[in-house]
Amino acid sequence: MSTAKKEYKRVTVKSLIDMKQSGEKISMLTAYDYTMAKIVDGAGIDVILVGDSASNVMAGHETTLPITLDQMIYHASSVIRAIDRSLVVVDLPFGTYQSDPKEALRSAIRIMKESGGHAVKLEGGKEIKDSIKRILNAGIPVMGHLGLTPQSIYKFGTYTVRAKEEEEAKQLISNAKMLEKIGCFAVVLEKIPAELAKQVADELTIPVIGIGAGNGVDGQVLVLHDMIGMTHEFNPRFLRRYMNLYEDMTTAISQYVDDVKSVSFPNENEQY
Repeated sequence: MSTAKKEYKRVTVKSLIDMKQSGEKISMLTAYDYTMAKIVDGAGIDVILVGDSASNVMAGHETTLPITLDQMIYHASSVIRAIDRSLVVVDLPFGTYQSDPKEALRSAIRIMKESGGHAVKLEGGKEIKDSIKRILNAGIPVMGHLGLTPQSIYKFGTYTVRAKEEEEAKQLISNAKMLEKIGCFAVVLEKIPAELAKQVADELTIPVIGIGAGNGVDGQVLVLHDMIGMTHEFNPRFLRRYMNLYEDMTTAISQYVDDVKSVSFPNENEQY
């Protein structure tokens, strides 16, 4: 059922709660640089995630683990300078919050102060509860992330669907309720069964954003470069490509090369 969309001059944490209550779905995409963020924000996206997926998309690493806090601040700062409307959520990278709540708070404060981001996102449940509470107590909004958690890839050993078994599903529900109880404003559920994701969304009062979690949740997030087809080797079931920029850009660049080689660029109208 479609719902009339309310116009928000600036999207805030409260806006997302209002969207859930009114039945309006929440749109979320990643961005890592000024130019892309300007386009995404101008197109009306509700939430921009400065994801640690920049480790893969921007730097070419196999996993999200290598990206540093300084690098995340650099990407987030670039995005913040571009936006007028969207809520900007920044991933805390691997190693900056898992073992020490004080270090988690220091990391979150650096992101907020040095990048201007509006909120942070952390992966995990009860094992990082103290870190999340320490950050929340400082007045920093926190988005949770459950299900497939890419920072734990070497623990799981695979990017397969999570929480298919009853015990893991129960643990995920418990963690989601815990995240809501301690004060997280939203939760991302990644690559879990759609029925389970809908159950979580129905049982929580905070928004649940899905990626590979079906359409029964409160919103959706995708990696921008996947969605517009700049990447072409990553083809999970949950990904819908709205463009094929890999092909279009390859064609354009090949044409440019040919034009330079044949001296048809620049022509008389393209010089001084």
